[in-house]
This record gives sequence, structure tokens and C-alpha cells, in this order.
Amino acid sequence: MFQGVNRNRIHSCNDDDTMLERFLDPSDIYIIRGYGVEVFINNLDAPSSMVFDEEGNIFISDSGRATDHPRILKLVNGQFETIADDFVTPISGINYLHGILYVSHRGFITKIYKDGTRQNIIMGLPSNGDHINSPVAFSPDNKLYFGQGTVTNSGVVGNDNKWVTVSPLLCDYTGDYVMLYGQNFMTDNILTEAVTDDPAFTGAFSPYGIPNIEFEIRKRYIKASGSILRANLDGSNLEQVAWGFRDPAFLRFDNSGQLYVVNNGFNPVGSRPIENASEDFYYVTPDQWYGWPDYSGGEPVDSPRYTPAGGVQPTLIFKNQPNVPPRPFVRFPPSSTLSGFEFNYNRAFGPYGDVYVTEFGSTIDGRMGEGTSYAGSGHRVSRIDMKARTISTFAINKNGFPSSIARSGGFERPVHLLFGPDGAMYIVDMGYNLDGDPSVFIPKTGVVWRVYRTAEAL
Repeated sequence: MFQGVNRNRIHSCNDDDTMLERFLDPSDIYIIRGYGVEVFINNLDAPSSMVFDEEGNIFISDSGRATDHPRILKLVNGQFETIADDFVTPISGINYLHGILYVSHRGFITKIYKDGTRQNIIMGLPSNGDHINSPVAFSPDNKLYFGQGTVTNSGVVGNDNKWVTVSPLLCDYTGDYVMLYGQNFMTDNILTEAVTDDPAFTGAFSPYGIPNIEFEIRKRYIKASGSILRANLDGSNLEQVAWGFRDPAFLRFDNSGQLYVVNNGFNPVGSRPIENASEDFYYVTPDQWYGWPDYSGGEPVDSPRYTPAGGVQPTLIFKNQPNVPPRPFVRFPPSSTLSGFEFNYNRAFGPYGDVYVTEFGSTIDGRMGEGTSYAGSGHRVSRIDMKARTISTFAINKNGFPSSIARSGGFERPVHLLFGPDGAMYIVDMGYNLDGDPSVFIPKTGVVWRVYRTAEAL
């Protein structure tokens, strides 16, 4: 039975209650006819996900992106209590199975037991670059699956990678034996302070400043950049399922046992910028390469459409491609940044088997309103019609922009959604990020929204 709080707004517990709350007004959100939306929880610090246990208790992961204090919260008697902390920022999400919380944080998957004890079951994931390991999903045969993001945007370490000065040997690794064409990309060397020109030449799948030679071979690495991995529930027998994704940010199995994943595409940044790359929803076939760093949504990036404005047309990196990359089930516009999704198997809520997706919005650094698209993608919840393979908007701010831009009380950064024991949809909104930095958030601006069927639809 659902033991969560009633439909009144819940305030999270924070140390500093003097800070101003984020302005919230559900009436600023458009939602399709037959549904209503309300504030369920507010005053959170950059939440990344939420789960219910068998008794309806609510757990929320605080990513740490606002306070650098990532932690797991549990709602107890109407107040949130910290039940576990001391994680590596950020926590990408949590999941729950058989009385155990599975916490995914940078480079780790950690179990939290009911008695408060913890166990790191998977460590050493290559998550110190641009993208991290995703929340876990559980298969029908009780394996855990998760996505591992890439170190770079498009396979080449460059001056867009802020971590180069502290991790100069970091680079991407391939999930199969591949041969490289051997291109090198020149940048100003950010590892020196030379007054004269000091260029750095960097090859694909090499550390910064290390060039490729023609037809170099890269070996297969199980924990490859941009891969989907699986393991036993205790973390043993880690295996690669598929690779060739850029940012496989969230995975789920449908009720027939088929695995799906959202993958976020290239950005027009760095030494190998790629424009107009879609964000994709894939039906996953094991033992396949899905195209990164040479394909976007099943299309090669040397197509003219991927050439950055005023830039150079990308060329392919792999001379021998492991296979023809599968095309996505559906494609979303660039800068959607798909962050979470869930299948609906409650006919009282909506079309049976359809998928609802949270769109986080652009993650390209820059001042708000300068070079970043806010209209047409992101900052909304979309619905995938799984029979027609079409996408429609389910809920979005009425003005089409995130609330921080439009100064409204609606969505900002939807990052996760799930269906609760009461049949309602719960949408986790990470809150406001710092102006110009989409990786750092403002404390106490995180929200959980609740979506319910209205009387007219029942």
C-alpha cells in the first residue's frame, strides 16, 4: 500500500532555510487534456532520481551538483532524512530491488542495505571524463544493466575537456578491435604556458597531445567508452552488452524483456565538432556497435548535414567498422538531452505500453540565450507511441522555454520520471543551473512534480 505523503506540497529539509524558494506555478505548464500537474515536493538540492519501495516509502538521490554533498534521502514522517552519503559527485540515479538500493555515482555502483550498511559492487568505471555511468536497470533474469558514457564528445580529447589539466592521460577506449585512419587534431597546448606558439596534436582514442599514426589498431576493452554493461546483482561477471553510444544515460526493460536505452548525441564543440546530431531512443540488440564516434542516429557524420557552421566537415575515424550501426527506434531533436524514461502499463493513466521521456535540455556551456537553443527541444516530457513510432509533447511550459528564461513557475530541468503506487506520474526536476554552466546547480531549486488523471478523463 502507498505509504507516501498526501497530495499536499512537501518541503525538503535543508540546513539553510533562509534562502528564497524557487517560484512554482503548475498553471504555467501545458499538459495534454485529461491530466493535471501539481507540485509534490520542492526545496530539493539538484535531485537526480526517485524510487518507491514495496511499502510506498520515497527515496530521492541528491546528485551533489548543487552542494557537492551527494546523498540519499528518505521521507520519514513528512521530512527527508539522509540515509547514506559520502558518494562521488554526481549521483546519476538510484534503483531499488528486494530491499536494496542501488546507487550509481561517478565510477561506482554501490548497494545500500536496509540496515544502513553499504557495499561497492562495481568500481573503476571510466567515468572521469565528460559522461558518467547511468542508473542501473534490472533484467527479468535478475541481472543489473547500466550505461557507461564516453570520455569525450566525439572521440578526440581537446580544449573543450576541462579535466585535461588534472587528468592528462585520460581518453576513450573502444569496445572492439578497430583500425583508425590516423587523423590528428591541432589545438593550442593548454598543458603549457608558453608565450610562443606551442601546438598540441591529438589523435582519436589517445591522450591529449598524443598523435595517431596511420592505421593504428585499438584493442577491445570490456568497460568501453559508450557501452552498455551487465553484471550479476553482486557485481560479479561484468560483461559488455553493446557499445558505440555516446551517452547511454538511461535504460529500461519492457514487460516482454526487451532492453531500450536513450542515447544523447554529439555537440558542436571541441576538436571534432559535429552539428545537428540527434538524441536517440534505441531498441538494443546485443553484440552490436551503435556508431559512435562515426555515426549519429544510424547516419555517418561525414554527411554535409553534420558540418558545423563555419567549420570543417567531420571525417570518419574508424577504417574498419565493426558492423552497420542500427538505426534508432525514434530520433529526438538536437539538444533534447534525454535523461530518463518509463513504460506505462496502467491503462487508467494512458495508452498501454507507451513510453514517457524526460528531456533535460541543452548541456552546451555558454551564457543563457547565447548560442543555445531553448525552443523546439528539451525542458519537457514527451511521449513515444510505441506502435506508430512517433513522438509527441506530453507536458511543457506554455511559453515553450525553461522557467528560468521565461521567469515562469513551470519546468526547468526534468531529469527523471516514474509511476508511483497511486498510479500517478512523478517527474523529478533538477532545478536551476548556474548561468553558463549546466553542470552546477543552485541549491533548493529542485522539484518533484505529480501528474494525475483529472475527473473529466475518468
